Amino acid sequence: MTDRHDVPTYFVYGEPTRALDVGFFHVETVMERRGVHFGHVSPHKHPQMGQITYWFKGGGTYRIEDRTWNFSAPTISFVPSSVVHAFDVEEHSDAVVISISDDQLRSLAASVDLPLDAPCLFEGSPEDPAWIRLGRLSEMVVDEYLRTTSTSPRLLAGLIGVMLSQIARLGGGSDFTEASPSKRLAASLRRAIDLHYREDWTVARYVTLLATTPHLLDKAARETFGQSVKEMLMERRLLEAKRLLMFTIRSVEDIAREIGFDDPAYFSRFFRKRTGISPAVWRQGRIASPEADDRSALPPSQTMTEKPGDATAQDR
Repeated sequence: MTDRHDVPTYFVYGEPTRALDVGFFHVETVMERRGVHFGHVSPHKHPQMGQITYWFKGGGTYRIEDRTWNFSAPTISFVPSSVVHAFDVEEHSDAVVISISDDQLRSLAASVDLPLDAPCLFEGSPEDPAWIRLGRLSEMVVDEYLRTTSTSPRLLAGLIGVMLSQIARLGGGSDFTEASPSKRLAASLRRAIDLHYREDWTVARYVTLLATTPHLLDKAARETFGQSVKEMLMERRLLEAKRLLMFTIRSVEDIAREIGFDDPAYFSRFFRKRTGISPAVWRQGRIASPEADDRSALPPSQTMTEKPGDATAQDR
């Protein structure tokens, strides 16, 4: 039986995590790994890279963290590093998966319109010209990845940047601007929280680490994420608790210690205050009815259906 004490981390699905080269890209189709997953990809995460997944054929169920969507092609998603995701798809389904190292994403962040620290998923119409353009972009990424010339890394970065901005446009309803100093500070805060939330750092320690002031840090957090620094710290611990409750069989007591709570009873009160139910009840509800997740969290948008070149499509 599969050991579910930890959410698996992979380089690409089914392969052990390894250090990534600076500016790393990887492109393949989902069905290139059909022999590994047979259309069922279990919850997992990638610690050092984000992924664009463009479904050009078929459909199924896609999960990001504790939310689940039924989708049909065309559909596109962006998942940042360390975000748990999974899917179950029909036999004829396929998608292009573009993996981009965090350092490469950071270099693109100021020039793209999509926030790169939060996941998104949009579904669309194959007749929509905007989705047709996105499909062509994915074909261009595949073709350039296969060329592997000396100019390919620069061209790939440019094409992927355009894809990310196109995703933001297709999402609609949000006007994303170039990263301001406040947004950059907020992004640095989120990365720092990801590294240290288990250590129960005070807000003051983050202020010192980021060489700023309490006022500026809180202002950046509220403007960018709509939360105070303290709320972000609590939400990050809650997110990890949900991940471990949903995707592992670890005890509530063990999970409490994992995310920095010495007292399991205090952790249970913390969890109940933020969700309205105990950790055990929340876990049981997800086991009994995973489809009950909040499907409205990601706006129902559009995806393109144009299929990348058959023989050349190389994403997962």
